[in-house]
Formats: sequence, structure tokens, C-alpha cells
Amino acid sequence: MTNRSRPGYYRQEVNKTVWEVPERYRDLRQVGTGAYGTVCYSMDRRTGSKVAIKKLHRPFQSELFAKRAYRELRLLKHMKHDNVIGLVDVFTADLSFDRFQDFYLVMPFMGTDLGKLMKTQRLTEDKIQYLVYQILRGLKYIHSAGIIHRVSCIYLPKPLHITDLIMHFYSLEMTGYVVTRWYRAPEVILNWMHYTQTVDIWSVGCIMAEMLMGKPLFKGNDHLDQLTEIMKITGTPTQEFISKLQSQDAKNYILRLPKLKKKDLQALMPDVNPQAITVLESMLLLDPDSRVTATEGLALPYFAVFREPEEETEALPYDHTLDNVELSLDQWKRHAFNEVLNFKTTPQGPVPKETSL
Repeated sequence: MTNRSRPGYYRQEVNKTVWEVPERYRDLRQVGTGAYGTVCYSMDRRTGSKVAIKKLHRPFQSELFAKRAYRELRLLKHMKHDNVIGLVDVFTADLSFDRFQDFYLVMPFMGTDLGKLMKTQRLTEDKIQYLVYQILRGLKYIHSAGIIHRVSCIYLPKPLHITDLIMHFYSLEMTGYVVTRWYRAPEVILNWMHYTQTVDIWSVGCIMAEMLMGKPLFKGNDHLDQLTEIMKITGTPTQEFISKLQSQDAKNYILRLPKLKKKDLQALMPDVNPQAITVLESMLLLDPDSRVTATEGLALPYFAVFREPEEETEALPYDHTLDNVELSLDQWKRHAFNEVLNFKTTPQGPVPKETSL
């Protein structure tokens, strides 16, 4: 391979794609790939930290891809919280705007995830309380910035005597839709109404239920089967809820379903602490408007033993100005290029602090 790299950079082939990265990130090893990009593991030689480097797949192939790439960069850059994946570094090997085709996002590397952890051990109650509390803390911060559907960014700092821990979704979003379907809110599955931040609360409820039961609560084979599995427990929607649906097709579909009664979660999980059942019942509601917010969830009695209200911080306001703007491909590219050039790294990067049980 020719070595005509930018000074201080080197080239390595990863999955038939050439990566061009700074010398500080050596020995790239692929850990995930998906429709929008590939993630590699590396050890940052400058700080000694493990990092995950994401290369977006042709970020400037269209206006849509360019906007998505720019938005991901800005969101990650905005996140500065112990429980939220943030940006350690961002770089490009392209020396000028005219040559700008790729950029790379560098984040703290999470050595394992909750999915792997739950396969290897049954979590004790105090660990479940602690972990869900941390998840809600991260969500409160993200939601306070007016951001939704970012469950994948939640970081759980070293509570279980293992090196790194992250929620189910960050690794799964790189490997496809099949498993994440089990954690998707019903309004996302059918796209039946404009969804709000409580889509993330539904996902947290599914994850908490899985921690308590040792197996997924809603394990559908496809999206309609997923909805059936959900309604076996929540019951079929009330007329009041059906009237809120924006899609006539969704209304017709639900009206045709056999009537199902709501199941008692306590009867389904007889050995589970009633306070934990209260949490689940406040999260796993078909009507998104009825679910607790992250802030309300943190105040539930189940989390009292770990609660530190002064640590439940909110984000600085996030500028959404460009979220609903139509720009040309070149304009989105220019915005992304400026964000990459203006990124300031700190010696250690914004790495989450460690805590322990």
C-alpha cells in the first residue's frame, strides 16, 4: 500500500476499506459494522486510553447522509456527562475542504455491554437499582438538551467490577435491527404517531425487565409479532389512546386485533420487589404521554438508596437551528468540516469518571 498519507498519519486496510488515521491510534481492530459506518478499537498511545474510532460510510454521498453525519458529530460533541458517551477526538486526513471526503469520530471504548453481562450472570437487586438509576441519569441529561432516541449513548461507569460497561444498544446498533426490535417502543414499531422522549423510557423499561427476569420481556419475530407480544402484557389500547393515533391505517389495524386484557406484572414476576414493578408499570405504558419522564423516574422510591439529586444534572442548551433546515450537500459538508477543524481535544479527553458499588 502506498504511504502518501498526511504527515503524522498512517494507512491501514480495514474490511476492504482504507483508514487513514493519526499515528497515536495504532493497530486498528474492527469491532462493529453497519449501514452507516464501521467501528474499530485502538489504544491511544498519547493517553494510554482504549478508544473506539468510527468511520462513517461515505458521509457525503447525499444531502441526507451529510446532514446525518454533521448531526451525529454535533450531538457527540455536545455530550459532557459521566453517563453519556462523548467525543474524545475527531479528525480527518483530508488537508483541504476540496479534498474532504471522510472524518473519524473517537469515543471511549466500552469493553463489554449489558447484553453480554446478563448472559454471564444474574444481576442482584442492588446492581439493577444502580444500573437503571445510572441509565435514567444519562437520559435526563440527554433529554434536557431536547434530544430523543439516544439510548445508545448511555454509559454506565464501572459499577460491577468489570472494566467498562455500556447499555445494550451501542454495540447492537452496529449489527442491525433484528435484536433491537425487542426494545423498541410500540409507536416506533408501527410509526403510528409523532414520538417523544419517552420512546427511550420504554427501552429502559424493557432492559430493566430483562435484568429482573433474566430474559427479554418482548421477543417478537417481526414487527407485527413484536406488537402482539407487547399487547399480551399491556393489553390492547383504549379507545382514548386509539383516538390519538395520527395514522388511520394504525387505527384500523388496532381495532381489528383480538381484545387482550392487561396482565399484572407482579403476577408475571412474583419474586420481584413491588417497588421495581412500580417502576416497570410507569415505563411500559402504550400511551407515550402516560410514561414517566427520566426526571420523574429518578425520584421513584426504588432508586432512593443510590439517589444523589445534585448529581442528576442537565445539559447546556443544544442549538437545534439546523435540524430542520434544508441545505445543499456542499453546505452540510462545509458545516461538518468546520466542526472537525474547531474541535478542541483535552490531554485525557472527556472520559467519564469511575464509580463503584
